[in-house]
Amino acid sequence: MTIQIGNAPCSWGVEFPNDPRNPAWRTVLKECAEAGYTGIELGPVGFMPEDPAILAEALDEHGLALIGGVVFRAFHDPAQWDDVMDGAVRTCKALVAHGAEHLVLIDSISPRRAPTAGRASEAEQMDQAEWTAFRDRIATVARLGAEEYGLTVGIHAHAAGFIDFEPELERLLDEVDEKILKICFDTGHHSYAGFDPVSFMQRHIDRISYMHFKDIDPKVKAAAIASRTGFYDACGQGIFCNLGQGDVDFPAVRQILLDHGFQGWCTVEQDCDPLLDPDTLGDATANRQYLKSIGF
Repeated sequence: MTIQIGNAPCSWGVEFPNDPRNPAWRTVLKECAEAGYTGIELGPVGFMPEDPAILAEALDEHGLALIGGVVFRAFHDPAQWDDVMDGAVRTCKALVAHGAEHLVLIDSISPRRAPTAGRASEAEQMDQAEWTAFRDRIATVARLGAEEYGLTVGIHAHAAGFIDFEPELERLLDEVDEKILKICFDTGHHSYAGFDPVSFMQRHIDRISYMHFKDIDPKVKAAAIASRTGFYDACGQGIFCNLGQGDVDFPAVRQILLDHGFQGWCTVEQDCDPLLDPDTLGDATANRQYLKSIGF
């Protein structure tokens, strides 16, 4: 099994490029390498330098490969289409410049969905026309990444967006050509949504091109669902705990990957509040040590 383990800026609390709470991008690269990782994601485009020469030198300094990048924007909102495309094109260009492979598409948090994160039975659904347009926007960016930039594009379910729950993810997979859209599978978001990540992997492993490793504290999850806690507040409360301390069965995840000859990157993502998590380096180090302990 040839699997490489990376990390992502969100493990240092970086969700948006210009958040004043963000750590310095060079600090994130330095600590990622110190924690034992060999690759890192781009983070939100604009957080790291878009000048390829500057970023390439820093990646080389720390022995890190650029794995991929995420377009975390409002695919659900037609009024935000220009913003989605801006993020998509800039991310694609950055990935190609550094030889990265994975373009990850995430429908960002919607005010219509945030109150029901983790509660599929209560979540507002799009009507057919809205869904069709939403699906086509995702497919357009997937085709852009796959056909124009030669990237492997994966859809990523995310709490409080319109691709949150397993039936929505599977509907999208049924309706968009596998040639342009694979799965970036996030173990933690699948658990947050109330579904079994291991079961999903068993059914869809052939379409999974990239993995995000994230764990969920079941007590925090239960309290967040009961109190209708917002996504970012739940992050601040520690819903995404260190790997191996939550309800995701990572040894079973590893076995599925092994049984199917998965090769490539698995990236740790421990979304956190950059001001409330005092030891992101410690968490990143502990997560890498846990993965080593189970054979990654």
